[in-house]
Amino acid sequence: MQLVYDSLTGNVRRFAEDLARQLGGPPALAMREAQHLPGDYLLLTYTFGTGGVPASTQAFLQQHAARLRGVVSSGSFHWGQNFARAADVIAGQYGVPVVAKINKAGSAANRVQVLEWIGERRA
Repeated sequence: MQLVYDSLTGNVRRFAEDLARQLGGPPALAMREAQHLPGDYLLLTYTFGTGGVPASTQAFLQQHAARLRGVVSSGSFHWGQNFARAADVIAGQYGVPVVAKINKAGSAANRVQVLEWIGERRA
C-alpha cells in the first residue's frame, strides 16, 4: 500500500518516511508527487489550526478519494478534544478508518500500530 503524506512542519513527512523504510517498499510520496496513484493508499496528514483538514489535503482528496483506504493524522496533545481531529473529519467524510492519531512526529508505538494495520491489509 502506498503511503501519501501532507506535511507542514516535517513531522508527518518524517513519520511517513520512517514507515516506508520499515516496510521496505516504495518510498512515501508527498501529495504533490502523487498525482498518478496506481493503487490504494494510506493518507498521512496534519491537523490545521484547532482541528481542521488542511486545504491541500482536501484538494488532493477531491481527486483521489476512490483509492483512499485509511487515514493517519498528526496533531498536538495541547489541542485537547481537537487533537489530530483531521483524521476524524476525513474518516467520516470518506468512510475509511482512522488508523492512528499521532502527537507531532509520532512514537515507536504509533509506527507499530500503523505497520500492523498495513500488515493486516496485505494478509
